[in-house]
Order: sequence, then structure tokens, then C-alpha cells
Amino acid sequence: MLVPLAKLSCPAYQCFHALKIKKNYLPLCGTRWSSTSVVPRITTHYTIYPRDKDKRWEGVNMERFAEEADVVIVGAGPAGLSAAVRLKQLATKHEKDIRVCLVEKAAQIGAHTLSGACLDPRAFEELFPDWKEKGAPLNTPVTEDRFGILTEKYRIPVPILPGLPMNNHGNYIVRLGHLVSWMGEQAEALGVEVYPGYAAAEVLFHEDSSVKGIATNDVGIQKDGAPKTTFERGLELHAKVTIFAEGCHGHLAKQLYKKFDLRANCDPQTYGIGLKELWIIDEKKWKPGRVDHTVGWPLDRHTYGGSFLYHLNEGEPLVALGFVVGLDYQNPYLSPFREFQRWKHHPSIQPTLEGGKRIAYGARALNEGGFQSIPKLTFPGGLLIGCSPGFMNVPKIKGSHTAMKSGILAAESIFNQLTGENLQSKTIGSDSDQLKPAKDCTPIEYPKPDGQISFDLLSSVALSGTNHEHDQPAHLTLKDDSIPVNRNLSIYDGPEQRFCPAGVYEFVPLEQGDGFRLQINAQNCVHCKTCDIKDPSQNINWVVPEGGGGPAYNGM
Repeated sequence: MLVPLAKLSCPAYQCFHALKIKKNYLPLCGTRWSSTSVVPRITTHYTIYPRDKDKRWEGVNMERFAEEADVVIVGAGPAGLSAAVRLKQLATKHEKDIRVCLVEKAAQIGAHTLSGACLDPRAFEELFPDWKEKGAPLNTPVTEDRFGILTEKYRIPVPILPGLPMNNHGNYIVRLGHLVSWMGEQAEALGVEVYPGYAAAEVLFHEDSSVKGIATNDVGIQKDGAPKTTFERGLELHAKVTIFAEGCHGHLAKQLYKKFDLRANCDPQTYGIGLKELWIIDEKKWKPGRVDHTVGWPLDRHTYGGSFLYHLNEGEPLVALGFVVGLDYQNPYLSPFREFQRWKHHPSIQPTLEGGKRIAYGARALNEGGFQSIPKLTFPGGLLIGCSPGFMNVPKIKGSHTAMKSGILAAESIFNQLTGENLQSKTIGSDSDQLKPAKDCTPIEYPKPDGQISFDLLSSVALSGTNHEHDQPAHLTLKDDSIPVNRNLSIYDGPEQRFCPAGVYEFVPLEQGDGFRLQINAQNCVHCKTCDIKDPSQNINWVVPEGGGGPAYNGM
């Protein structure tokens, strides 16, 4: 969904041409670092080791081309696309010319989108009142709502009465990635310039500290941090207003929270990790329109979480199922992925899946803090929308409609400012503090996956379509390379090797002598952001990889 490059100025054309994605499909494996230092070198990213102190970068041309827009939007999810569409709708209605540019780190619009998803359609219908005529992929109205509390062997049904938050009458079960892709097509048709495969890597500021815009990521950097012969700087996009719609725990939003103290008057944000699979099941067990939620087993009473099982009507017996674990859990031996695999063997769940085939897997962090955890949304030159600041309605376990509405409201406010006469141009968390030392906890013995209902981690990651350029610095950066072994492993028995749903972090024996080192398999990363949230040392800082890298979800 790239716009015609003829729309760009000549320098910008050259820049975007140079940044074209090169796909290199690689096996899911890690590269071992060798080092003679006491602490093996892990992080090579320029955000930790600045280039101006690296002789290998001497003489490299660091000039960036710049483009001017009225509004730049970071992130093509429900919020960012809603803002873009609404801005162009208003511009058409009032016969105004507004340039709106939207950058998205996924190679295709919707490829990094993952959600349940049961959609409350009211904000979507406000944006697209004629969505049925336009063929929007809302194919499965909810026909049945079920909720239950699980014990190890039984299910206790709980009635869902009209008016309760989890009543889904009037909602639709959707494949959110497909819906987002459709919204991207509508945005382009209205004149929004959509650039998938270009990750916003840096916030740019004016001299007065107001936001000037963003810069897309550089490409052509070796894994050891040195420039390749193909190195190219990213493009600067300057705007009168920059909208940040990165999704949960955005890496640029973290910087903005700190710079503008946006979290000064709200509660800390808390998070969960959601893991999801798509299955084709026996048609006899398929109940299109059924929505099924559970809480309880296999989680203990100290751990927040629950499950969903949605029956889609997409022309084949398809179900979406997933499991959410609150990231304020205490036991470092807990593995959200393996809790999910164990849950599928419950007597009330397994019969639905028996004889079926798993076709997709993915994971994503989600906000759990609620209304009281929403930060200040505006700052000089920009604002936050969607799941980036945390517009998830936790009792309803829905956030897409509130993300869309936040984008609509932002667009309406921005349009009034743009067309008016007088236009002027540390992240606090609580989940990472909850882990107890490993000596105070009991290891969890998870059953071996049977390969039919439950599965191992790496075969699951393979289904996510995840791919990154192999020869680039790991985008999972460490502020201090010694902390994973000296603190996380020694105190918490290395929880990163369990809370990551993609096998990115491994503790492996040193090549010489006794002890272990952390190995980061960055090419496995599904961009869920869990490590950035749950690391008990807050030593991991997730940054964007080269544009286009990451999962390739198909309607997740």
C-alpha cells in the first residue's frame, strides 16, 4: 500500500527508494557473540553506543532529507487510520487542502496488528456509515455470549445479563488485521499518504522543545553496529502536528512521557500479555457468532488473566482463541506461553480443537490500567491516541472502538486548529516490580506439548511469519550488558527466557569457563513489547528494527 513515489520531492524519492525492504527469510536461530571482556558484548545499537564515539562512523554522510506535511501520524492501527481518515473527510467537506502522512513499521498495513477481536462498531460506524456498501470485513455478528470460571476439571457457567460490560449484543467478531488493511485502503482513497515499511525511529524537536516531527529509521547497519556500504539515513518528516498512535507501550511515547512529564497526574500503567492462535476446526463443532470467555484455571488466585474463544464466519470453520496473563504476576517461573498451551487441554476447551489444525500464532502486550492510568495526551506540537496512552476499556475487554474514537476526536480538534487563524506551532510502571526472587517461588512443571492441541515455542513462532534482516544490530537493547546475568539470572532465574512469547532471550553456557551469558535472538521478535514492560531491572529498551521487520500476521 505504498503511495506513488511521484508524489514525493526528488530527494525524498531517492531516500524512500534506498529504503526499500529486502526480504531475507532466515531460520529461527541466534548468533553467538564472542568477547574477551568479562561481560560478553550483547548490545551494539547506536542508542546505547553513540556513533559520534565510534571511529567506524567517521566520514559517513549523516545528512537526512526532509519533507513537510501538515499532519504526520505514527502507526497505522485503528487509532492512527481513524485520525487520518477523519482529517481527510473534514478537508473534503470544507474544501481544504491538508497533507497527511502516515508511517507504519509493518511491511504491509495490518501485518503487525493482533487482537481478539470482538469489535464494538459504534466508532467505526461513525467513521464509515456506509461500511456495508463499501464491503468492510465485518462478517460475524455475535449470536451467543458465554462466560465461565474454570477449575482444573470443571467449568462453572456465569450468566451475562443485559447491561453488563461483557455483554456483546450488537458487536462483531473480526480479524482486526483485515479490518485495519481495509481502513488503509479507505485512507489512501481519500488522499492520505500511507508509507508501510518505514518505522518512526526518532522524535524531532524544535529549539523551543516542541515536537517538530519524526525521522524514519536508518538502514544498512551491520550487526556489530558498523555501517554497511549500503547505509542510508532515514527521512525526516516535519509537521505542524504529529500524532503518536504506536499501540501499547510505544517506544517513542515512552520518550514523550519523560520529556513532557505526561504521567505526573495519573496512576501507573499496568499491562497484560495476550497470546493468540487461529484454528480451522471440525465443521460440526463450529458455532459462528459464539463468544466464549473464561477466567480461573490454569492461573492461580494470585495471577490475573483469562481466555477467549471466538467462532468466526469467514467462509470456513475458523476459530480465534487466546489467553491473557497480567504482567504483574509474581512467580518468575511462570511462562504465559505455556499457561496458554496448558489451558487448551481443559475438558471444556480441548473437544473444540480436537481434529482441527492450528494455522497462526502471535502475541502482543495490552494495557490493563484503565481510565485512571491515562496520561496527559497533548504536548507542544503533538498528541497521543489509541492504545499508546491506554484507551482500553478493561471491564469490556475492548479497546479498538475507543482507539478509533480517540483518533476521530483528535482529528476534529487538529482540523479546527489547522484551519484557524492562530496556529502556533520517565515512563512510570508497576508490573516490573512485582516479581519475587526465585528462591521464594516454586518452579512450575509444565506438561510436555502433545503437538496436536499444545505446541512448543519455536514452532509457534514460525506460524507468526516473523522475519528481520539478520545483519543488523539487535533492536532489543540493553542499558547495561552485565545486568541479565548478574541480577536477572542470579535473583530471578532469568525470567526473560520465560515471559518472552517468541524465544528471543536465552541464557547459554559461556564458551570458556563456567557461567552463562544472555543470547538475544532478535530475529524471533514478534514486537509484543512484553520484555520492555516486565524486565525486573528495567534494563531492556525496545527500539524499532529496520522498517518492515517483524511478524507477518494475516488477519490476527
